[in-house]
Amino acid sequence: MRWRGRKGSENVEDRRGQPGRRRMPFPFPRGGFPGRGRPIPMPRGRAGGIGLVGLLAILGLMFFFGVDPRVILENGGGPISVGEGPRQPSRPASPEEQELKQFVSVVLKTTEDVWSQRFQASGRRYTKPTLVLFRGGTDSRCGTGVTQMGPFYCPIDQKVYIDLSFYDDLKNRFRAPGDFAQAYVIAHEIGHHVQTLLGITEQVTRARARSSERESNALQVRMELQADCLAGLWAHHAQRELQIVEPGDIDEALNAAAAIGDDRLQKRTQGYVVPDAFTHGTSEQRVRWFRRGFESGQFEACDAFGGGI
Repeated sequence: MRWRGRKGSENVEDRRGQPGRRRMPFPFPRGGFPGRGRPIPMPRGRAGGIGLVGLLAILGLMFFFGVDPRVILENGGGPISVGEGPRQPSRPASPEEQELKQFVSVVLKTTEDVWSQRFQASGRRYTKPTLVLFRGGTDSRCGTGVTQMGPFYCPIDQKVYIDLSFYDDLKNRFRAPGDFAQAYVIAHEIGHHVQTLLGITEQVTRARARSSERESNALQVRMELQADCLAGLWAHHAQRELQIVEPGDIDEALNAAAAIGDDRLQKRTQGYVVPDAFTHGTSEQRVRWFRRGFESGQFEACDAFGGGI
């Protein structure tokens, strides 16, 4: 990706110097807010406590996310702080982290340029979001974000949150290396911001609130696939107007989209696939919707709610 020497965005908030906090995110309405990392669910029993099945489910998720399960046993299932322990002194960013921060800033600036032009062409004004860099954990108006959640977007404060260590996971754990794979992650979250500005997020949130869990998950999948398509649309216009795409870049983005498909993640973590539990779409769907946005360059091609996916 041709990013070096380009101007970065002024809308990056660096919280990495703050002491790390790892608190459990608070529960949200069914499925959480569209466009943000999914919080660990906190099922409740009839009397407001956690039932046995819910407790086992939570413990399983906590093991997966690397959280010490003793904290929930010690707190009785209420709102808790997870693994906070002694505060660690902040450490200076390494040269590699500083370069990655600059990269993120440049990618964010390209999304600002592309979407400002797209909104202006349709008679609208694009409100630029803030991208928050954090380490370990941080507060948002959607709850507390932790590293294990991965990057997420909060529609309430209109900010994207990312711990840069996620890119190590993307490369090593998910085997999706490359700077354009990293850019795709940011563009996907900015896609959720576009959905919020257009009122799509609010409409889907209302629809999910009156839906069954299965129907709610299906709506969430459509939200995520549309964000993938919008990421592809960004890549199309960033190349046409800014010439940032190099040979192999789109393949990196497609590889990243495939690596984080629900079917592949479920197969990897639990050994089998449960389609009704999908929240982001299959690997094939995510690749197809990114490609649809990139090849068409048209917002109309990203209507994930108008038919089959």
